Amino acid sequence: MNALFVRSRMPEELGFLLKQHPRDSWRSSPDLTSMGRFWLKRHNMFRELGGALSGSILQLKEDTFNPQTFAQWFAPRLNFLLSELEGHHHIEDAHYFPVFVSAEPRLKRGFEILDRDHHHIHDLLERNANAGWAFAEALAQGGDRMRFAADTYGGEADHLVTGLMRHLEDEEDLIIPLLIDRNESGQSLM
Repeated sequence: MNALFVRSRMPEELGFLLKQHPRDSWRSSPDLTSMGRFWLKRHNMFRELGGALSGSILQLKEDTFNPQTFAQWFAPRLNFLLSELEGHHHIEDAHYFPVFVSAEPRLKRGFEILDRDHHHIHDLLERNANAGWAFAEALAQGGDRMRFAADTYGGEADHLVTGLMRHLEDEEDLIIPLLIDRNESGQSLM
């Protein structure tokens, strides 16, 4: 099993900045940069949208949506989540992570872990996309095909959301304290 689904947080030795700038102090910190606030907003959007897509299957099964209305709601949100996550991870890997490692080399291992997460999440996104589009097609047919496709997509969505939640929290635990720490000392990274 991938480490993304095994770990409960980043390795202890990578939490030295998080100890100085614990999660419950971030929102009130005058040193939380606009980049840090943006990062948290993006992550919260991913959490909300991933949860909505995952939870929507239960609503469909409970007949709170009709299949046609559901398809109109579902398809654009699935597409948005998949494309936004892919783009977000690409920018992090290509630009932000190297800047952060350069600013704090002791966090290099953490950013390597996050980079490996991105590769695994990419695979999960592909599986989610395939299951999601098969589900969207099955919505028009209804019946057993729709129910089986809903179950398949629901499993893929739950798996993606579980891994994504772990990854987002771990990423924030490295990046937000680093941004606060460097801004506090007058060395703003962004």
